[in-house]
Amino acid sequence: MTPSTYLRPTTNIPVGISACLMGEKVRFNGTHKHSRFCTDTLGNYFTFVSICPEVAIGMSVPRPPIRLVSPSANDMTVRAVGVDDNTIDVTDALAEYGREQAEKHTDLCGYIFMQKSPSCGLFGVKRYLPNGHPEGSTRGVYADQFCQTNPLLPVEEAGRLNDAGLRENFMLRVFTYADWQAFAATDFSAKQLIEFHARYKYLVMAHSLSHYKSIGRLLSNLAEAPIAEIAHEYFTQLMTALAKPASRKMHTNTLMHMQGYLKKNLSAKDKQELTNLILQYRQGIVPLVVPLTLLKHHLNQDTEANAYARQQVYLDPHPYELGLRNSI
Repeated sequence: MTPSTYLRPTTNIPVGISACLMGEKVRFNGTHKHSRFCTDTLGNYFTFVSICPEVAIGMSVPRPPIRLVSPSANDMTVRAVGVDDNTIDVTDALAEYGREQAEKHTDLCGYIFMQKSPSCGLFGVKRYLPNGHPEGSTRGVYADQFCQTNPLLPVEEAGRLNDAGLRENFMLRVFTYADWQAFAATDFSAKQLIEFHARYKYLVMAHSLSHYKSIGRLLSNLAEAPIAEIAHEYFTQLMTALAKPASRKMHTNTLMHMQGYLKKNLSAKDKQELTNLILQYRQGIVPLVVPLTLLKHHLNQDTEANAYARQQVYLDPHPYELGLRNSI
């Protein structure tokens, strides 16, 4: 097996999603929060696993609303209790269901949660005191347990996918996760693990120089531990690195490094044009897709000398048709 003998997944990637985002009328008031972006756009690449934890644990539709309550301002522990009837307490049921689903759906390569939900929210879910006063924010009970059980899984809220940078970062992590799952399912060798990383070298560089260096050290001596242990540590570092948003400065550094593969084959005029576009991107004048498009054009002109550079996932970490780098 070499990197070319397994297919890097680009369609039918299993991704979890809050059922209300699929248009299912499962919310507490009997409505939905249908996300056309998820169903109409991402649905071309993902096979969604639709879950509503509140319905799954036996709550009705419609149902009394719940909220997250802490015993005091200094105590961050929360209980998911009824807004109007605090004898309703579904905390333990939601937490247990989160653990069960994370252990059951080990094939998932990502998860899109409904924002602000006391069960599914990832960020900024309102936390209340017993007297009803809001006191900061936290994470939904179900989402918290699901993420704790599978901490490397790419997760995001539907609302945050409206942000171009967050959307692109989530998508590249999902496609990377799926690529690793396909690779890890093979009987790979130490050499093939190095070949796998060779394709991700510059994507890691764009996101985290510290992980770029630590992964290099990890793979420099594969005789120190069983290959399965090294592979697990590699994947942990890879996903941790990609979770760090890539800045314009980091992208610029990576683009300059990749431009180095063209130094022997590019005319002075073409080199200056590419350099100018990279600097215009750094200044925020043009989006990332502009220097990337010209870089890929030049790399494709010399099929032999630039083979290593052309295989870099950094150039196309997700389907080009999604246009995810047109706005960053």
